[in-house]
Amino acid sequence: MAEIKIFKERLLIFFSGKISNRSTNIIAAFLLILMFLIAVFSLKGDTRTSDEVPHIAAGYSYLTQQRYWLNPEHPPLVKDLAAIPLLFFNLNFPKDKLQEDITGWDFLYHSGNNPDQIIFWARIPMIFVLIFLGWFVFRWTRELVGNLPALLVLFLFSFSPNFLAHGGLVTTDVGATLGFVLAIYFYLKFLKNPTIKNTILSGISLGAALLLKFFDTLLIPFFGFIFLIFIFLRLKEINWKDYFKKILFIGLIAVSVIWLIYQFHLFNYSQEEQLSDIKSYLSYYPNTTFFNNITLWLVQIPILRPFAQYLFGFIIIYSKVVTAYAWPTYLLGLITNHGFVYYFPVLYLIKNPLALHFLTLIAFLTAWRFLEIKSLKEWLNDHFTEFSITTFIIIYLIIAISSKSNIGIRHILPTFPFIYILVSIGIKNWIDRTKTPNVKKIAVFSVIILLAWYGVSSIVSFPYYLSYFNELAGGPKGGYKYVVDSNVDAGQDLLRLVKWVEKQGINKIYIDYFSDDWRTGKSITQYYLGEKAIPWYGSSIWAYSWYSQPGEFPRGNYLAVSATLLQTDRGIPRDDYQGYWGYYNWLNNYRPIAQIGTSIFVYYIP
Repeated sequence: MAEIKIFKERLLIFFSGKISNRSTNIIAAFLLILMFLIAVFSLKGDTRTSDEVPHIAAGYSYLTQQRYWLNPEHPPLVKDLAAIPLLFFNLNFPKDKLQEDITGWDFLYHSGNNPDQIIFWARIPMIFVLIFLGWFVFRWTRELVGNLPALLVLFLFSFSPNFLAHGGLVTTDVGATLGFVLAIYFYLKFLKNPTIKNTILSGISLGAALLLKFFDTLLIPFFGFIFLIFIFLRLKEINWKDYFKKILFIGLIAVSVIWLIYQFHLFNYSQEEQLSDIKSYLSYYPNTTFFNNITLWLVQIPILRPFAQYLFGFIIIYSKVVTAYAWPTYLLGLITNHGFVYYFPVLYLIKNPLALHFLTLIAFLTAWRFLEIKSLKEWLNDHFTEFSITTFIIIYLIIAISSKSNIGIRHILPTFPFIYILVSIGIKNWIDRTKTPNVKKIAVFSVIILLAWYGVSSIVSFPYYLSYFNELAGGPKGGYKYVVDSNVDAGQDLLRLVKWVEKQGINKIYIDYFSDDWRTGKSITQYYLGEKAIPWYGSSIWAYSWYSQPGEFPRGNYLAVSATLLQTDRGIPRDDYQGYWGYYNWLNNYRPIAQIGTSIFVYYIP
């Protein structure tokens, strides 16, 4: 009993914020190392995911050829980082291919390379990006409000199923999140103390963010808005003209960083090739004529070619996501190609641990309870950082919710670190401002229980973090009933299917696999399973003009269908969705004999 009492007292001391810097550093290091190990081992059994194919091939081509002709719709920085370990292998690259996706498939699977080795090593730098992001958010929170909230933020980050899922993939989402965090941190630091050092760091971090993902251009209007609020608060105390000049200098530094990186990637990419490729691409995007003309003008001026390539990529992604994106979205049994307004709110609810929602509720109620605003201007001055990151969360989510691109929760990952910071500040305030000893004990042990629940909820989902769902949605195995695509299925379970087929001794299986290599005629399923795999293009999602719908499924055979293809073709159409709805309704009469990983369903049709 005495030991338990001492333990409780130490917990109270710990959660009262009385924790040394040394202890804080040791705990933080442990959490980051643990996260690294979980991320590495959870990805070992995963096949490549759909977006990784073009990204890996593009990054390798950039570093070995310095020609920016592959995957121009994303900035190069993430792809460059992923390709660095690949430079130490003697890899064959299909230089004669012109279509970027085909080049990616050929590079990984049809050039004599070991695809699993390439994918594993390309993911390692991404995990280091994830760990650096976690450390930086921890550092920022510690600087802002102290050791305990910093550890709480890092705990939420380290066991976040969504960061564990996407942090090891060669995609732009975690990189974009890092860009937002770095750029906002250094910009706020600049506003508070506009030294030359802070000005330069703000410019470099903004440039780096703009090289990580095009959506990070949101930082530009956001910074403008925050600056106006800052000027409103301190107009009498500062020289706003001096600030304005330094902000222009920040922009100049950011533009210079972009120019330098893009110039490196254009070193062996002739002006004639660049102009020809841009003209070919832009012919598919007539809704951006004004920007198209600017791009074509820039590319003809040698020193401005890097900016032409940057604007060119921005046009492609803008056209896909904002003006013409029509990828079918499945949500709660419905399907549309116009997006759902409630898509991201539903995802946030079911793809985060329930404990996080309770902690958020506590933090919100605490903020509301203890909110003391004698003067709005005074409150904003005292809480400018909290106001800024709250504003960012609201602006980002408004844009995401209004978007037609409903592909996955990964698209709102940039808001998560800021949410963790606000939640941790709220929890700290709740404990600090609770004066009654017994009530304080209840508060502390409530937080401990919620954190334990949060951690356990994450750990028991290993290694299926990509398809993590909380208890409301039935866990990783049940989430496909609510949403699909990269929330559940990015093609990651193919190797698990291969092992299952071999274990069962099956000699022939029809496979409708998400994002298979169907355009090249060289199926990835056949790469792993050989003649055992028979591609079955039954889902309406691929029912385009280059091949017709198949007939009745040949009985007496096995059929493996990816969750995205299965659900997208069985959802109830909403609005004017133009898909070939209902092809897989006939499978409602059968039960799957196996769920491979979380994203592939196997049926036997007698």
